[in-house]
Amino acid sequence: MRCWGERIRTMFGVKVLRLVLGIGFGCWALPCFAAEGTTAAGPIGGPDIRSAFLPRPGLYGAFISLGTTTDQVRDGSGHPRAGLDAVGIQAITAGAALLYVPDLDLFGGSIGFAGVFGGGLICGQIVSTKPSRCQSGFGDSYVEMSWSRFFGVTRPAREKGAFGIRQGLAISAGLGGVLPSGQYNPATQASNGVTVGKNIWDIAPTVAFTYTTPPLIADGTEFSTKIYLNNYLTNSATDYKSGSLVDVEFAISEHIGRWQVGAAGYYLRQIADDRQYGIPIAPDGRRVEVLSLGGVADYAMADIDASIKLKLRSTVFAYNSATAQTFILTFAKKLY
Repeated sequence: MRCWGERIRTMFGVKVLRLVLGIGFGCWALPCFAAEGTTAAGPIGGPDIRSAFLPRPGLYGAFISLGTTTDQVRDGSGHPRAGLDAVGIQAITAGAALLYVPDLDLFGGSIGFAGVFGGGLICGQIVSTKPSRCQSGFGDSYVEMSWSRFFGVTRPAREKGAFGIRQGLAISAGLGGVLPSGQYNPATQASNGVTVGKNIWDIAPTVAFTYTTPPLIADGTEFSTKIYLNNYLTNSATDYKSGSLVDVEFAISEHIGRWQVGAAGYYLRQIADDRQYGIPIAPDGRRVEVLSLGGVADYAMADIDASIKLKLRSTVFAYNSATAQTFILTFAKKLY
C-alpha cells in the first residue's frame, strides 16, 4: 500500500508538470497542468498582442527561446500537494515558427497557415526518493489554420522604423492541433515528471479579437485576446484521457513609437474530468484552473520587416496545477 500511494502521488505530479511544461514546450509556450501530461495549443510562449491579426501576404519566420522554472505543485484546493516533497523543474526551449499568408481574399479577410517546431532540455524531480534527471530532444509540433478580418483603418506611424497602427476591430477564427511528434519517455515521466513529448493529440478550435483605440495615451491602446478549446485524445501508453481545457490568452498594451508595451497573461480552466481506463480520477477529476500574469514588450524594426519581443509571466493562482515563472524571447521577420 505504501508503494502504491507513492505511485499515485507521483502520477499526479507528472500530470501537473506536463501541462505547465506543456504550455510552453510543445506548443509555443511552457506550463500549466490538468492532464497527466497535457499541453495547451498555441505557439511557444502563447499569443498576446495583435492576436487576431494576420500580416500582409508573404512568408514569415520566427525564432523563439523560452525558459521556465517550477517549484510547487498545488492540489484541487490550491494548497501544496502532499507527498511531492522535492518539486523542482527547469526547462529551456528553442523553437522556430513559419507563417504563410497567401495573397487571397476570403469573405473580406485573409487566411494563414502556421507551423511551430521546437526542442529543448528539461531537468528536475518531484519526490526526494527519486534523484533529479534530465531529458532533451524535440518537443511536440503545433500547426494552425486561421482566418482573419480587419474592420478599421491603418494609421501611418509617427516614428520612423515603426509599423503602421491598425485602428479598429479585428476578428479571427481557426483550428489548431498539437501533433505528438516529440520524444516521449514514460519512465522518466512517471518517476520525475520529466518528458519532452506528451504522446497526446490535441485538437483546438480558436477565436480571437483585437481592438485598438485612437491615440488617447500615446499612439493607441490595444486590447487583445485569443481563446482555445483544447480537446485531447487518450494517451495510448497510459490509457489516460485529459478533460477539455479552455485557454484564454490576453494582453492590454500601448503603442508608443516603435514600442508596444503592456500586461499579458492567460487563464486556464478545465471543463471535464480526467479519466483513466474510462474512470474519472478521484476526488475532483483533477480539473485544472490557473491564472498567470506578466508583462510584454515588443520593438518594431519596420525598415527590415522584423520585430523582437520579450514576455515575462508568473503564476498568480493554481488548482490541480503547478506554479511557474517563465520568460519568452521572440525574433520575427518577413522572409519574402
